[in-house]
Amino acid sequence: MPTLNRWEIIGHLGSEPEMRFTPSGAPVTSFNIATNYGYGERKETVWARVTCWNKRAEFANQYGSKGSLARVEGEARMTSYETKDGETRYNLELTARDVMFLDKRKQEETTEEIEEEDLF
Repeated sequence: MPTLNRWEIIGHLGSEPEMRFTPSGAPVTSFNIATNYGYGERKETVWARVTCWNKRAEFANQYGSKGSLARVEGEARMTSYETKDGETRYNLELTARDVMFLDKRKQEETTEEIEEEDLF
């Protein structure tokens, strides 16, 4: 039976995008994004680490900045690690298939079309 791993999140960048390059020269950009759920005293924040590749990485690095409102769609996975105190922590990581910056001041700039073959 087929399955689907597709997540969509809208939130604010909690860090500046960080672009680096693989040994073969492919650009990779990563950033943190936060979204809230609940209300009042029950309001909680969920953080995710987003990774973008190739042209999408260049796009995110050029147009994203800390505090930007963004929509990210991609594949998710949970990772875990153990702290020095022996506590297990979990991370939500998204590999972006699509990134859109929703800030009105940048909306005209971020409507750049990227071909499907340039995404990965």
